[in-house]
Amino acid sequence: MTSAMETTTAEPAALPQRFGLAERLLRIVWIGPLIAALVIYLFFVIVGGGSGFFSIPGTAGWLNTAAELGIIALPVGLLMISGEFDLSTGSVVGAASIIVALGTGFYGLPIELTITMALAMGVGVGCFNALLVNATKLPSFIVTLASNFILAGTALGLSRLISGSSNVSLKDAGWAEVVFGSKWMFFNVSVLWYLLAAVLAAWVLKQTRFGNWIFATGGNPDAARRAGVPVARVKLILFIWTAVSAAFVGTMSAVMYNQGNAASGQGYVFQTAIAAVIGGVLLQGGFGSVIGIVLGTFIYGIVSLGLFYTGWPTDWLATFIGGLLVIAVLTNNLIRELALNRGKKKL
Repeated sequence: MTSAMETTTAEPAALPQRFGLAERLLRIVWIGPLIAALVIYLFFVIVGGGSGFFSIPGTAGWLNTAAELGIIALPVGLLMISGEFDLSTGSVVGAASIIVALGTGFYGLPIELTITMALAMGVGVGCFNALLVNATKLPSFIVTLASNFILAGTALGLSRLISGSSNVSLKDAGWAEVVFGSKWMFFNVSVLWYLLAAVLAAWVLKQTRFGNWIFATGGNPDAARRAGVPVARVKLILFIWTAVSAAFVGTMSAVMYNQGNAASGQGYVFQTAIAAVIGGVLLQGGFGSVIGIVLGTFIYGIVSLGLFYTGWPTDWLATFIGGLLVIAVLTNNLIRELALNRGKKKL
C-alpha cells in the first residue's frame, strides 16, 4: 500500500521537472540555431564525410567562409536587434579592397596608410547611413540600399578611371600579410579575428549598458527614448561598427588574395542578414544573441561548402539557403511565441 502511494505521488512531481526543463530550453535564444547546426553538420558528415568534409581541410573550408562572413554578420545582427538594417556592407567591402590595392599596389603608398584610409571610409559610410536614417526617419533598408549603389558605382568608376581596371593587384603588403593573410593548417587568420570579434560583441551585448540599449531600441524605440536611452547614438555606433567591420573584411581580402576588386563583396549584402536571421535574430528587432549569430554563420558555411563534398550540383546552393531562411524564420517566431506564452501563463 505504501509503495503504491509512493508511486502515485512520485509521478506528478516528475512532470514539473520535465516542463521546467522545456521552459528553460525555450528561454535559450540560440537553442533553435544550435539544433539546426548540429543536424545540418551531421547530415553533411554522413553524406559527404567520405569525400573529405570531416577532414581538416574540409573543416577549415567552411570555417574560413563562416569567419569572413561572421565578422560582418555580428554587427549586422546587433543592428538588426536594434531594429535597423544595413545593405551597404557589400560595397564597403569592395571599396575598401580597392582603396588598399590602389594605394599600395598602384601608387606605392605605405600599407598602414591605405588600411587607415579604408577603415576611415567605413566610418564615413556608417555616419552617412546613421545620420540619414535618424534625420529623415526613412527606412534603413532604403537608405543603405541607396548607399550600396552609390558606393559601388563610385568605387568601380574611380578604379577604372585611375587604373583602367576594376581589379588591381597587391603583391607586397609587408607586415599586413602576417596580420591579415597568414594561414595555419588550412585555417585562415580570419578565424582568429572572428573569434575576437565574437567575444567583443558578446561582451557588449550581455555585459554593458550599451547592450541593454540595443535591445530597448529594437523592442520599443519610443519607450526607450522616454526611459533615457540615446536611441540615435545607439544607431550611429552600430552603423559605424557595421561599416568598419565590412571595411576590415575588404582590407583582409585584398591582402589575403593579393588583389583588390571594386565589384567584390556584393554577396555580403544579403548573406550577412541571412546568417543573422538563421541565427535567431528577428527581423522586427528586439530579439537575438551573439551565439545565435555565430551558429548562423556556421550553418551558412557548412551548407556552402558541404554541397561540394556531396557531389551534388552546386546550382542547388541557393535553394538550400532559401529553404533554411524560411525554416529559421518560422522556427524563431515559434520558439519566441512559446516562450512568451509560457511566461504569460506563469503571471
